[in-house]
Amino acid sequence: MSMQITFDANDPRALGAFWAEILGYKEQPPPEGFDSWDTFLDSVGLPADERDRAYAITDPEGRGPRVFLQKVPEPKSAKNRVHLDVNVSNHADPLDDRKAAVATAVERARALGATRLREVDEVIGYCVVMADPEGNEFCLQ
Repeated sequence: MSMQITFDANDPRALGAFWAEILGYKEQPPPEGFDSWDTFLDSVGLPADERDRAYAITDPEGRGPRVFLQKVPEPKSAKNRVHLDVNVSNHADPLDDRKAAVATAVERARALGATRLREVDEVIGYCVVMADPEGNEFCLQ
């Protein structure tokens, strides 16, 4: 069994590039036998003006799920019912070390276009809630 995470997006390629940087992923390679996505899409007859409809990124080590981004006409309008938790610290480390690792990741995400929403510092855990460039919430922990 495998799993894919799918995002609705205004600009799948740009949002995919953001998530590739955050997750350490890469653009999904074209199918075997094709040197580029354009070559493949030419072979299936997809017009050039429709090639911005989807984008996918994959874990270069093959462990994590594929992330698929699909173009939708409407912007995000409500809070996510599901979000990603991105582990950037070792949960076995002291809290101050985990907070420092999260702070570094927050600044990196902000430089890529994310927005810091709030800090959650509770007995059961620590994280910073962020929004990606299209407003999808995620946590850095």
